[in-house]
Amino acid sequence: MVDPNLGTTNLLLGIMAAVSVLEALVLIGAGVAGFLAYRRVTQLVTDLEARQIAPLREKVESILGDVKTVTSRVSQQTERVDHAISGTMERVDETAERVRHSVRDKVNQATGVVRGIRAVVASVLSSVGGPGNGGRPGSAADAGSRL
Repeated sequence: MVDPNLGTTNLLLGIMAAVSVLEALVLIGAGVAGFLAYRRVTQLVTDLEARQIAPLREKVESILGDVKTVTSRVSQQTERVDHAISGTMERVDETAERVRHSVRDKVNQATGVVRGIRAVVASVLSSVGGPGNGGRPGSAADAGSRL
């Protein structure tokens, strides 16, 4: 039952072995081609970075340095303005307080003078009215006729 002639089987096994070797060679070739493509892409990216991205990065870093300097200056100026405004507000408050006290003193003096004049007028009018008038001031016509 076993066929002593294995020539056909051996031929098929040889063909299969040759195809396997060809497949291995194709896989090795694909691996080498993939590696070469990877190296070329890597080199292209490196060249592109050196020609395009590096100068842009330098410009961006320069701009960021300028922005940092301007931000620092603005911060310093803001602090100065805040300090100046605070000082000015304190001086305005002090000046307003001084003016209020000065006006109050002047008004008190004027009130005192007016009260003094009123007291003098009241005293003169009460003395002009005489004792028969009950100490009340007389009319202006009475005061004019008695003088």
